[in-house]
Amino acid sequence: MALEFTLPHWYDLHTHFRQDDTLPATVGDHVAMNCAGALAMPNTAPPVGKVFAADEVANYKSVEQYRAEIIAASQGVFREVIVPLYLTRDTTPDMIEKGAASDLLKACKYYPPHGTTGAEFGAPLTHFMENGVFQAMQEAGVTLCLHGEEHGLAPERYFDRGENAEEIFYRERMPRLVDSFPELRLVGEHLTTKVGVDFILDAPAHVKANITPQHLIYTVGNLLNGLKYHLYCLPLVKFDADRAALRAAATALDNSKFFAGTDSAPHTRKTTPCGCAAGCYTGRVAPQLYAQAFEMAGVDLSTKAGQTVFENFLCTIGREFYSLPQPTESFILERQPEKVLPLQIGDQTIIPLPLGMETELPWRIKPR
Repeated sequence: MALEFTLPHWYDLHTHFRQDDTLPATVGDHVAMNCAGALAMPNTAPPVGKVFAADEVANYKSVEQYRAEIIAASQGVFREVIVPLYLTRDTTPDMIEKGAASDLLKACKYYPPHGTTGAEFGAPLTHFMENGVFQAMQEAGVTLCLHGEEHGLAPERYFDRGENAEEIFYRERMPRLVDSFPELRLVGEHLTTKVGVDFILDAPAHVKANITPQHLIYTVGNLLNGLKYHLYCLPLVKFDADRAALRAAATALDNSKFFAGTDSAPHTRKTTPCGCAAGCYTGRVAPQLYAQAFEMAGVDLSTKAGQTVFENFLCTIGREFYSLPQPTESFILERQPEKVLPLQIGDQTIIPLPLGMETELPWRIKPR
C-alpha cells in the first residue's frame, strides 16, 4: 500500500496568477491542488498600484478589482484572497491608511526597481522609509512583503561566490528597516540564502519568510548543468550550503518562522528575444514538490512527527500569520508517481517545473 497522509486545504502565500485568459487557468490549477485561497502578487499589467477601483491614481489596476477577479475565477472555492498593493512612487501614507481602514488592504509588496518580471514600477526602499509609507503601514498593521534583493549592482556583486543581491539586502537593508520600524510586520519573500535564513531566525517574531519548492530542491548547478531554463527564477537558486540552511529552517520541529509560498509564475514564452523569463510554474503540483523536498531534507513523512512538521510549514504558520480562516476541507497526499502535463491556454502552453526539468513527480494528490 502506498504511503499517504491527510492535510487540510492550504493557502499559497506567494503566487502569480497574471490576468486575462491566464487568470482563470492558473487559479484553476491552484484550486486543483486544494488551495483555500492565496496571496496573489500585484505585478500584473498594469500593476496593482491603487487600493480602490474608484481611485484616480495613474493607470493602475486596483486591489479591489483584482481580488474580485481572482475570487470569481475560483468559482467560489477560495475562502480568502490577499492582494498586496504594489508600492510605486505614487503610493502615499493616505492610501495605506484608507485601505487598511476599509479592511481591504492587508499587505504591500516591495519590488527592487527592475529586479524581476514587472518590477519596473518600483522605487528604492529608502523612498518608502522616508515618505511615511512604511510608518503608515506599521501603525495600521499592514504587512510588508519584500523581494529582498539589492538593485543596481555590478555583475560581480549581483551573483558571486562571496556575495549576491539577496545577501547584500539582508546584511545592509533589512537591519536598518527593522531598526527603523520595529513593529512593522515583514515577510521575506522566496528566501534563497543562508544569510537570509539567519536574519529571519534572529529577527522579532513578527518577521517571517516564505520558501519556494524549487529553492528547497535545486541549486545553481541544476540550473546551469544543461541550462535548464525552466528553473530560471528570481531570486536565482543558490548553492548547496544555502539549500541546506533553507531545508533546516523549513523542517525544524520548532519552526515558527518559515512557511509555504510557491512564487509560481506562469510564462507562455519562457525564452524570448530579450532573454529568459524569470519564474517557475508550480501550479497543480506544489504540495507534491514540497513533499519531495522534505523527503530530500531527511524528513520521514511516514511518521506522525514528519507529517506534523510538513503540515506546519504548508498549512499552519503562514495562515496564522495572516489571520486567515481555518479550512475544514482536507485532501490526501499519496506517494505515487504522477505524470505532469502542460497547462494549455488557447494556443499557448505553460510548462510546469517538473516537466521542464524532465523529472518524475514522486507524490500525487490522491483522486477523490
